[in-house]
Amino acid sequence: MPGVLLGDVFPNFEADTSIGKIKFHEFLGDSWGILFSHPRDFTPVCTTELACAARLSDEFKKRGVKMIALSIDSVADHCAWSKDVVALHSETAGSPLPFPIIADDKRELSVLLGMLDPDERDKDGMPLTARCVFVIGPDKRLKLSILYPATTGRNFTEILRVIDSLQLTASKKVATPVDWKPGEEVMVIPSLSDEEAKKLFPAGFTTKELPSGKKIPALYPTAINKTAGMSRFKSIIDIALLSAISLIILLTNSVSSTIWSLYHSEFSI
Repeated sequence: MPGVLLGDVFPNFEADTSIGKIKFHEFLGDSWGILFSHPRDFTPVCTTELACAARLSDEFKKRGVKMIALSIDSVADHCAWSKDVVALHSETAGSPLPFPIIADDKRELSVLLGMLDPDERDKDGMPLTARCVFVIGPDKRLKLSILYPATTGRNFTEILRVIDSLQLTASKKVATPVDWKPGEEVMVIPSLSDEEAKKLFPAGFTTKELPSGKKIPALYPTAINKTAGMSRFKSIIDIALLSAISLIILLTNSVSSTIWSLYHSEFSI
């Protein structure tokens, strides 16, 4: 079955959506993106899912992630159903849905992206879209894919946690361990030697030796951003701040001395 593998460039499709026609790569721009599909509009589980996604949309926005949904329903159905979706939570009630929904009524995208669930069919016997999640990086490559059956609703808080990991590990030579959350310890990637890790993370890291003789190297949260380059940059900033403080003290002393001289002269006359 057609689909997209991790690391593949995500297809640059054109589609009709609840906000008009889009070209996907143009829609994403230089941002991260998340595309998530659901089986049908106006169904209970799908309504709870998109309502949760709408409620968390500001969290996705903070992370620079553009959101877009998809199902096999029409644009008209999407627009009508959106009112039900936002009404489910008081935070979003009365507001427009904060992301568009793709109308894949011919199932062309669903086939292209491998999103159809053969076990879930409509009244005409046609397969419905599964609950897929695709996270796409700024380079337009697929960074994460998750596939849920129609009977299981997704956890969008977990998806945010995964995006935090993806964004951190895209810029640092680290990996996130089980149940990791932002601010907790991360792991140095195994491909780095201890010597390379010490150069890259001069603030230091700990290691735990296992019975096999293998070591698990862990970084304290404060050490993640303290790479060698950033440490040198911090030193430059520190020097600049010290120089500025010294200049302020010098000027303050000079002004104080001048005021004292004027004061002394005034009362000496």
